[in-house]
Amino acid sequence: MYKILEKRELNPTVTLMVVDAPLVAKKGEPGQFIILRVDEEGERIPLTIADYDREKGTVTIIFQVVGATTEKLNHLNEGDYIHDFVGPLGRATKTEGLKKVAVVGGGVGCAIAFPVTKKLHEQGCEVHAIAGFRSKDLVILEDEFEKNSTKFVRVSDDGTWGDKGLVTDALRKLIESGETYDEVITIGPLIMMKFVCALTKEYGIKTVASMNPIMVDGTGMCGGCRLTVGGETKFACVDGPEFDGHEIDFDEAMARSATYKDFERHAYEETCNLFKAEVK
Repeated sequence: MYKILEKRELNPTVTLMVVDAPLVAKKGEPGQFIILRVDEEGERIPLTIADYDREKGTVTIIFQVVGATTEKLNHLNEGDYIHDFVGPLGRATKTEGLKKVAVVGGGVGCAIAFPVTKKLHEQGCEVHAIAGFRSKDLVILEDEFEKNSTKFVRVSDDGTWGDKGLVTDALRKLIESGETYDEVITIGPLIMMKFVCALTKEYGIKTVASMNPIMVDGTGMCGGCRLTVGGETKFACVDGPEFDGHEIDFDEAMARSATYKDFERHAYEETCNLFKAEVK
């Protein structure tokens, strides 16, 4: 059992939890994830390690309430326990030797982009972080990005936070202003990453994309995170979650990620109705 030490709402649908998990904290690295079960009967879901404190033995997770399990998880509070919390899993982000990097995050994907940004910053790398959200109300980790990046660019769809536009607009502007990068790391919605990778391909900039958004059970057994990279079949949870963004078949990945939407929505609605009944 793993105790929740802190719970904080980052926006109306995104929650941060700090969990007492010393063994995971001891080995965890940016880019890796954990698998948890809320209770003994719960399903297993993967969540990225958003931060860790090796001395305190804590791991931070950030999740969006979109399905049945995240709804159940969000009903737990400080002092409650998560039944299973296993990790670290997946391959860590390769940060060694990088001198100047642009990290491009979108929406809740910024929770995955942040630990990568922080690690690069701690290693002395010049980090240009670009974060994009639909509106100011959905922004998360603004102060954390500001503190751990050399340059922090804010963009929003409606212009209520930073510049109005897309993350690709901001990245193109930086490149055309003369900024050169050893690598671009992008994490966010699949459609966003597709166009970030298309842009960097124009300029011949190596790009790594996190395929964390398509992971389902975190072991490769379900096949939900199967994707094609450079003409070969890969599994995001065991071979990744990060891959060469210029070799990913994003269209295939987007089609497959839509497979579980109706099922997940049904399970989410059932769970919400269950909690409402309990309250009554």
